[in-house]
Amino acid sequence: MADIFSRKKRSEIMSKVRNKDSKIEILLRKALWKEGFRYRKNSTKYFGRPDIVLPKYKTVIFVDSCFWHGCKKHGTMPATRKTFWEKKIARNKERDKEVNRHYRKQNWQVFRFWEHDLNKNAQPSINKIVVTIKPKYG
Repeated sequence: MADIFSRKKRSEIMSKVRNKDSKIEILLRKALWKEGFRYRKNSTKYFGRPDIVLPKYKTVIFVDSCFWHGCKKHGTMPATRKTFWEKKIARNKERDKEVNRHYRKQNWQVFRFWEHDLNKNAQPSINKIVVTIKPKYG
């Protein structure tokens, strides 16, 4: 099936896809701030450019979108350029694993949340972070 948009229009649409400061990231950051956590956001100083870094707690947080990270529930594969997208999304998944291994070797805590989990109800994810981190660091 051909794309319903022209190449120019598709390019315009894709250019508006944000890689930081999405609504769900902002929602998560506000909740963490309210819980008393101070963080860095999208810092290039850290491997894999985590969405949120809690340096004091040696913790990184990633918010994975269903499309770009190949969610089994909601991830959809475009009908056009299927081979390209399969390789692209497979590489994203592999990179996620590499990043997780990197931080775990450094004894850092890694949290990954799907966008659909945060969209539905972010509180369980926030509780998971708080319950995991607070007892260790007070």
